[in-house]
Amino acid sequence: MSLAIVYSRAKLGIQAPPVTVEVHLANGMPSLTLVGMPETAVRESKDRVRSALQNARLDFPSLKRITINLAPADLPKEGGRFDLAIALGLLVASGQLPADCLQHCEVLGELALSGELRPVQGVLPAALACREQQRSLLIPRANAAEAALVPGVHIIAAEHLLELCEHLRGEQELPAVPASAQLSDHQANADLADVQGQAQAKRALIVAAAGSHNLLLFGPPGTGKTLLASRLPGILPPLAEHEALEVAAIQSVCGREMLERWPSRPFRAPHHGASAAALVGGGSQPRPGEISQAHQGVLFLDELPEFDRKVLEMLREPLESGVIHVARAREQLTFPARFQLIAAMNPCPCGYQGDPSGRCNCSPEQIQRYRSKLSGPLLDRIDLHLGMHNEPFSLSAQTLGKPDSREAAAQVARARDYQLQRQGCLNAHLDLAAVREHCQLGKEDEGWLEQAVERLGLSRRASHRALKVARTLADLEQQPQIGRAQLAEALQYRQLDRQPVS
Repeated sequence: MSLAIVYSRAKLGIQAPPVTVEVHLANGMPSLTLVGMPETAVRESKDRVRSALQNARLDFPSLKRITINLAPADLPKEGGRFDLAIALGLLVASGQLPADCLQHCEVLGELALSGELRPVQGVLPAALACREQQRSLLIPRANAAEAALVPGVHIIAAEHLLELCEHLRGEQELPAVPASAQLSDHQANADLADVQGQAQAKRALIVAAAGSHNLLLFGPPGTGKTLLASRLPGILPPLAEHEALEVAAIQSVCGREMLERWPSRPFRAPHHGASAAALVGGGSQPRPGEISQAHQGVLFLDELPEFDRKVLEMLREPLESGVIHVARAREQLTFPARFQLIAAMNPCPCGYQGDPSGRCNCSPEQIQRYRSKLSGPLLDRIDLHLGMHNEPFSLSAQTLGKPDSREAAAQVARARDYQLQRQGCLNAHLDLAAVREHCQLGKEDEGWLEQAVERLGLSRRASHRALKVARTLADLEQQPQIGRAQLAEALQYRQLDRQPVS
């Protein structure tokens, strides 16, 4: 009787939970049993492992009673990531590999029938966990570039099962995978100068970027709402190392290729037909949704009223907390969701309300019904609402707008540095106590703001949001105190939740 224990990682959530692969060999009727809530792909690993060992001319203990346990037993196991751990566990249990060769290792990889190692998802979160626990990571060669993004972890990558066996026996050592190059601050994003005119909208975009505020643009088709939103990542500062690793870990769990744009901020633009599970995460096997894939980046929702209202209401909590909690009968997971929301919509069903051509025939009831698809609590959580209008058309290159992305990014970086030095976070993330401390007003300005809020019919949350925007406007001008001009401009950005003035 012999027992081998190998550690691997499941692909549930961003914090990959450890899974123990226990292989037990005993005398008795030859059989192979796999337990621990395996789904179909995991149950089929028995056949893949058997063929891989035989084709690699390794002994498969077919005359023994084999029990393979994937612990913890109540955690569902999916995918082919446990193939390599099971194969190495069988080799250790049968004496073909040293008993202590896997003591400080974790193993991930899918096996081909020939014994070649195939890439799997979720390697980067596993590498992060191995660095925290000071363990080595054995993976397929195709996953080496992804795992190398995490500095300070010992990574061994192989093309074939035999290469890994020779390494573990000490016969032919494989070199450790070197860490990848340092992060670059280069981001290949479209330039803000490509947007002609729309000076006020560009100003709002810079304000949103400087304080990480949410922004809603509304206006007729063709005014440049989508064009402006796509320029936001280009004026945001580059990701810090820990932020870039968080983003890459989410992309790894979702099976997306992150190395091509590494380490650019994510820009997600889901279609308005997206389901709740697609947007906020979930499913029978919970996975991160679009808001988590936009973590530390931008989530752009075009045609906002066309989204299902119940789906949009699910954004309210993550917009405040920066995380999304997914609860299921068997498990509860928390995914990061610190995204910046940029939304766009038409002013009415036909889209041409206020257009000088006069082609809008929508009745007030139709317009009200259209706008009522957005609830007040959701609009409260969007800091800036700005209407856009068509401007004169020109094909001349001399009409390219100012500032360009480089100039705007410099303004944003200065304002963000000012905020971080003062309070340790961006203005949009200030809690109520921090707002009272860092957004203080003079007595005259305080009275003026109270009257303005009452006259405009703003909620208490909307007034706090406007105060945060005013703080960002002052930071852009490097002003230590919020003035009347910043308050007035901040209130101008609350256009969709005002009550008509009698």
